[in-house]
Amino acid sequence: MINDYITIGELNHYIKEKFDEDIFLRKVHIKGEISNFKAHTRGHYYFTLKDDTSRISAIMFSFNTRSLKFVPTDGMKVLVTGKISVYESNGNYQIYVEEMLEDGVGNLYVAFEQLKEKLNKEGLFNREHKKPIRRIPKKIGIVTASTGAAIRDILTTIKRRYPVCETILFPSLVQGNDAAQDIVKKIELANTFDDIDTLIVGRGGGSIEDLWPFNEEIVARAIYNSRIPIISAVGHEVDFTIADFVADLRAPTPTAAAELAVPDINTIITYLNTTKTRCYTSLNNIIDTKKLQLKKLEESYVLKKPLSIYEIKEQKLDSIIDKLNNQIKQKIELSKTRLFKSSNSYVLTNPSLLYKFKKQNLEHQISKLEVLNPLNTLKRGYAIAKKDNHVVSSIQKIKKDDNITINLQDGYLETKIIKVGENNG
Repeated sequence: MINDYITIGELNHYIKEKFDEDIFLRKVHIKGEISNFKAHTRGHYYFTLKDDTSRISAIMFSFNTRSLKFVPTDGMKVLVTGKISVYESNGNYQIYVEEMLEDGVGNLYVAFEQLKEKLNKEGLFNREHKKPIRRIPKKIGIVTASTGAAIRDILTTIKRRYPVCETILFPSLVQGNDAAQDIVKKIELANTFDDIDTLIVGRGGGSIEDLWPFNEEIVARAIYNSRIPIISAVGHEVDFTIADFVADLRAPTPTAAAELAVPDINTIITYLNTTKTRCYTSLNNIIDTKKLQLKKLEESYVLKKPLSIYEIKEQKLDSIIDKLNNQIKQKIELSKTRLFKSSNSYVLTNPSLLYKFKKQNLEHQISKLEVLNPLNTLKRGYAIAKKDNHVVSSIQKIKKDDNITINLQDGYLETKIIKVGENNG
């Protein structure tokens, strides 16, 4: 009877297996309010999910927490997806959270990801479309609310860093149903100004609903189509909007946007002073070098007696003229000699002799050709044997029953070989 008892660990393991085998419990979607939230040093989140009537323990491991867009806190209402299982050590069942969204904004996250994927496929986020931000701007345009911390931080930062830069505000709604349309209008209005170098578009921090106008497609396309380079400055450093991906440059905060838009005048002054010092140093070095060269020239014979330069050149010119005259004389004498020889040749004095000589040479060549003419051989009683239009010069190329052609002086004979034999010597 005692052997029928099981341990608590075995019981909890059995119950855990039953939970794990239940298809419904493998993936559940529940909503509730976070309480007793604790972030472990290893990155895991431990908390309780509750509603008006009940509660359940929850754990979210670090490899899932990395994908969260927010930091969970007590009292936050969330939507979670995960599996239900039993923790064998204490027998408690709990939900192992795989995904978590803030309740009420889940649809917004879905819309955000869908639009992000769409615009990315169209190339609106590509680096080659990003316009460079001018390093030394003359005028900065700002599209944001006319009141609030964002405009105050931007103007204060620009005035502190680069007070010579002009600013022009295009006051816009940055929250609510009409904000997206108003932002687009102000971006288009700013683009009608020819003297604006950079445009800052943004607002201060807030919830995802507050920042949502900057996730609207019409705002993204207005930023993409802007002639003026745009710096996005929406929310805090952890906030990302579609506008940030399309903009030519993303700033984590409005203050950072102002810092990116204008240089630090103190840095420019320091650079100019350094450049001026380097220029002065270079000029002084050049002057000192030229002074040293001039001093050496003053001590030289040439500078003391400048005519000596002229005398040397005159002497070189005389030498060149003499060489040129000698070469001309040589050419003339050579031409005279050739002309004399030509005028005393028999060709010019008696051209008939040249004709006679050429005629004799031609007749001699004809005689040589006649000697080699094979037809003359035939006249002397010889014949030429051919096989397949090739002259036969040896019996090695002939065999019995071959057909050959024998050319005589006045015709030819078609014959057939009866016998092939060698000379008896």
